[in-house]
Amino acid sequence: MHLHHSIERSHERLDGHRHDHEHQQHDHHHGHGHHHLPLSEGNRKGLTIALLITASIMLLEFFGGIATGSLALLSDSGHMLSDAASLALSLVAVWFAAKPASPSKTFGYFRFEILAALFNGVTLFIVAAVIMWEAYHRFLQPPAVASGSMIIIAIVGLLANLLSAWSLMRKGDIRNNMNIRSAYLHVIGDALGSVGAIAAGLLMLAFGWYIADPIISVIVSLLILKSAWSLVSHTIHVLMEGTPAALNRDDVRMELEQITGVIEVHDLHIWTITSSMDSLSCHLLVEDHQDSQGILQQAIQRLEDRFQIHHATIQIEKSAIQHQPLKV
Repeated sequence: MHLHHSIERSHERLDGHRHDHEHQQHDHHHGHGHHHLPLSEGNRKGLTIALLITASIMLLEFFGGIATGSLALLSDSGHMLSDAASLALSLVAVWFAAKPASPSKTFGYFRFEILAALFNGVTLFIVAAVIMWEAYHRFLQPPAVASGSMIIIAIVGLLANLLSAWSLMRKGDIRNNMNIRSAYLHVIGDALGSVGAIAAGLLMLAFGWYIADPIISVIVSLLILKSAWSLVSHTIHVLMEGTPAALNRDDVRMELEQITGVIEVHDLHIWTITSSMDSLSCHLLVEDHQDSQGILQQAIQRLEDRFQIHHATIQIEKSAIQHQPLKV
């Protein structure tokens, strides 16, 4: 009986400590759920509406491009395909991120967003290559294009893109949520593609310059390649555990070394788990007479306040601690 009560008291102390720790996290940075996936219901609705509109117009431009013979419309539909995939992957990432962490996946499923982005970036390269290959042949012998129908379809696409952008602005948090903001920028990119298709149609309608169609297609393809390169390079950087682009490792080290009692910061690592979720681990060598817990609290607070790093693992060391230099 005595042992049973002792175990119960131990669990109560552990539960109380866990509650205090979670309460402290909530007070300081409102928990991971407010900064990362899963998104709020408004963000989810905004993404869903934008995805439905983008997919519908993608199909309209694809079949319209085939019917009118416009490569500009086909290239813009390819651009919208990539953006529809991005919106869909964002929604899938919401579902995956909501899954709890497990013993085999201690960080949960947040990294699915990065893997999906890498896959999407590779498909962007393929889409751009196909468009530019077709444009090359059309430069040699530009075919006639039903420019009037092409303009009408492009205008419908432009209006739909503006509606998608409005839905994300109205229901989503494009200012603070990186996923929603990136989706918003994709939709704005689609709108620019539609403007390009309209411009090509007007040039062909007014002057018969059918070469404008492949020219606009190449411009859209270059925009796709620019987005694809940025996306792939960023995702590879994340998968290689690179330091987040918005952070400077030396600045973080200097900030921690300014804490009274800290002698040295070593084995400092900063990496990204998923968008807007950065992690840090380091060792702090402190003076023997200093309050280790006080220094730890200061370090946690400085990382949160200045660098918005809310997931930090800090090892406090004094002169008696000895360990072999780590490989990384």
